Amino acid sequence: MIGLANTPVLETERLILRAPTGDDWPAWRDFHLSDRAQYIGGGSQMTERNSWRAFGHVIGHWVMRGFGMFVITEKGGDAALGITGPWFPAGWPEREVGWSIWHPAGEGRGIASEAARAALDHVFNDLGWDTAVSYIDAENTRSIALAERLGARLDADAPSLDTGADEINHVYRHRKGSA
Repeated sequence: MIGLANTPVLETERLILRAPTGDDWPAWRDFHLSDRAQYIGGGSQMTERNSWRAFGHVIGHWVMRGFGMFVITEKGGDAALGITGPWFPAGWPEREVGWSIWHPAGEGRGIASEAARAALDHVFNDLGWDTAVSYIDAENTRSIALAERLGARLDADAPSLDTGADEINHVYRHRKGSA
């Protein structure tokens, strides 16, 4: 596996969070081309070509910003279950902490919550952020529930995210020490 140099690895009770690698492409592609990715710009209308570009964006973010999304794996294995972490590409109104579970095996077990908590600890303690947002589609009730469990609150005054295809109107604010 070829990885990115000098990227941190986060560890929780059950999980390893590491930088994405080219080996994660098949798991990303399968997720991103499925309707499971409907709230992050993927789904049945996505093409493999555009999915490839989006995954390159995920990997390149580490190089361009020095931080990025972590691939979520279970200890003892390296299968990519999803992704979580800091995100701030050009054009984003604020720094974000996001998450998505790519594989059904990662659902219903608290994996997204455990991983997102580790990512929030990382941005607040290691990167020195005081706040971050999560841009969540209004119909993504599971992600909204997770944001609230993590201590985030709806911030009606924060600018929404215009992704070009649609506007995400729900902005959940995370503050250091609120989880």
